[in-house]
Amino acid sequence: MEIRNIAIIAHVDHGKTTLTDALMRQCGMSEEGASMDSNALEQERGITIYSKNTSVYYKETKINIVDTPGHADFGSEVERVLRSIDSVILLVDAQEGPMPQTKSVLRKSLILGLKPIVVINKIDKPAARVEEVKEMVYELFLDLGANDEQLNFTTLYAISRDGIAKKNMEDDSKDLTPLLDTVLEEVALASDTEKSKKPLLAQSFNLAYDNFLGRLAICRVYEGVIKDGMNVLLKNNKNEISKGKISKLFTFEGTSRKEVAEASTGDIVMIAGLPDIFIGETLCENEDQEKLPSISIDEPTISLNFLVNNSPFAGREGKFVTNRQLKERLEKELEINVGLKIDFSSAPEFYKVYGRGEMHIAILIENMRREGYELQISEPTVIIKEEDGVKQEPFEELTIIVPEECSGTVIEKLSKRAGIMTSIITENHNSKIIFEIPTRGLLGYKSDFVVDTRGEGILYSRVIGFRPYAGKIEKNKVGSMISMVTGKSLGFSLYNLQERGALYIEPAIQVYEGMVIGNTSKGIDLTVNPTKGKELTNMRASGSDDAIALIPPIELTLEKGMSIMNDDEYLEITPISIRLRKKYLTENDRVKASRKSR
Repeated sequence: MEIRNIAIIAHVDHGKTTLTDALMRQCGMSEEGASMDSNALEQERGITIYSKNTSVYYKETKINIVDTPGHADFGSEVERVLRSIDSVILLVDAQEGPMPQTKSVLRKSLILGLKPIVVINKIDKPAARVEEVKEMVYELFLDLGANDEQLNFTTLYAISRDGIAKKNMEDDSKDLTPLLDTVLEEVALASDTEKSKKPLLAQSFNLAYDNFLGRLAICRVYEGVIKDGMNVLLKNNKNEISKGKISKLFTFEGTSRKEVAEASTGDIVMIAGLPDIFIGETLCENEDQEKLPSISIDEPTISLNFLVNNSPFAGREGKFVTNRQLKERLEKELEINVGLKIDFSSAPEFYKVYGRGEMHIAILIENMRREGYELQISEPTVIIKEEDGVKQEPFEELTIIVPEECSGTVIEKLSKRAGIMTSIITENHNSKIIFEIPTRGLLGYKSDFVVDTRGEGILYSRVIGFRPYAGKIEKNKVGSMISMVTGKSLGFSLYNLQERGALYIEPAIQVYEGMVIGNTSKGIDLTVNPTKGKELTNMRASGSDDAIALIPPIELTLEKGMSIMNDDEYLEITPISIRLRKKYLTENDRVKASRKSR
C-alpha cells in the first residue's frame, strides 16, 4: 500500500484539529463527535497542547497525519514533527490572515525543504477577505526566503467545520475530496519497495508514556522493515550505541492505535520496549549504518522553583504531598515533555523547572493538581545567559490587535517594559501592532492587557531568540494585602478592606497568617485582619444595619497567580484551591528576611 506523510500546521484557533477530525470522519476512521483533542485540558481550553498522530485510508493510500499545537509555548511539539513528514498543510484563517505562529512554523518547514499546501480556512466568515489573505501568504513565503518550487504552492479554500474544501472559490463542493486528491498529487510517496529491502533505519520524533508499557517512542521508518520482537541498535547524538528489543509495535488508525507485527518503509509507528530512547535517536540493525541528522529543540526561556507545600493548610486536599512523590512526578514528566528541563541539584529544598513559557508550565501544574498533587511554585523568572562576555535574555515578537481608542494606552505600557514597536496597521477601527519585547517585560502583562482593552484585545507572542540584555524594566507591581490571623473571613471585614484594594477571597473562606488575600492600590504591603466581625450591641440605629455590598473578588487562577505574584511570595496549588502566600508567614520573619537581603 502507498503511504503519504503530512502534518497540519497553523496559528492558534485557525482550525487544525477541526480539519483533522473532518478528514477522519470522511474516510470512515472516526465517529461523529470524536476528536483528536482527547485531553481534558485541550477540550476545556479549546487548544491543542500535544501533537498527535492519526491515519486515514483514501484511494488505496494510507495518509499519516500529524495534528500539531498552534500555541508558541508548545513549539517544541511542532519542531520535531516536521522532520518526520514529507509535506505540510498550512492553514490560514480567511479573516485574520497569517499570524505569528503561522510565520514560526512555516519558517521551520521551509528550512527543511518542505513544499506546503496552503488551505485558506473559514471562508464562510462574514469578514473573510480571501484574495487579500492569499496575497499576504505569498508575501510571507517571500519574506521567509522560500525557493521557486516552494513559492509555486497550491492553494485550496475550506470550511473545516463543515468538512468542505475546494480548489477554486466558485467551485461547488460537498466534502474534502479536493484536499485529499491534492495530497495524493503533491506529496511525495513515502513507501518504497527498494528501500524496504535494506536494513532498518528509523528515527524517533516524539515520546509517549503508558503505565503498563513504560516509555513509548513514535518513529518514522526511513528504510527497511521494523518488526515486533526485533533486536535493534540505538545511536544517540554523541554516536553512543546501545542495544534494545522491541516488545510491542503499533500503527495509528483514527483516534486509536493498532498493534501490528511489522511496518515497512515510510510508515509512522509507535514502539515499546526501549526505556532509554530519546527524541532524534536513530534505530538501526548494523553498527556501520550512518545515524540520521539530530533533531534540535528550542531551549527554555523561563524558570521557576517547585517546592513541597508547607503552608498551614498543607495535606488537607491533596493525595500526593511528599518531596519524593513530587520528584517522581517531575521525573515522569521528563519522559515525554522534551521542551522541559529540570535541575534536581537543589533538592530537597526545591526543584528548578525550565520551560518555554507561562502556559507551558501552567499546563504541567494543572495536570499535576488534577492528579492529586499539592505543591508550591516561586515567581517565574526569565533565563539570563552570557555569550562571549555579553549578557543575553530571551526576546519575543508580540502581536496585538486592539480597538483603535485603546492603542495609545497599550503602546505606552509596553514601551515602559522595553518593548520596541516595529509596525502598526489600522483598519476597521482596530489597530494591529507588532512589538519586539524582552520576555521579562511581557511577564505579568497579560492581566493589565485585559483591563486596558476592556477584554476586546487579542495578544499573541512567539520567542525570536536571545538578544543583549535590555536593562532595568520598571513594572507596576501591586502591594499585597496579607492576613495577620488564621480563621474564617467575614463579610463585614472584607467590606471595609475592599476600599484598600482588590480582594482575592470571598466571605466564609478559611485563611491563615501570611496568606495574601488581595492587593493594595497604594502598592505597599499591608497586614490586615479579614476575620474581624462587627461589634454587636443591643441598640439599633437607622442606616447602620443595611446589608453590605461586596465587590466580586478577582478569581485566582494558575496563570493569574503566576502573573501577579511578587518575588517574596509562593503560589500554593492543591487539587481544590489556589492560594497566594508570603514565603515568610509571620510579620517578624518577613522583617528579619528583608534586613538580611539588604
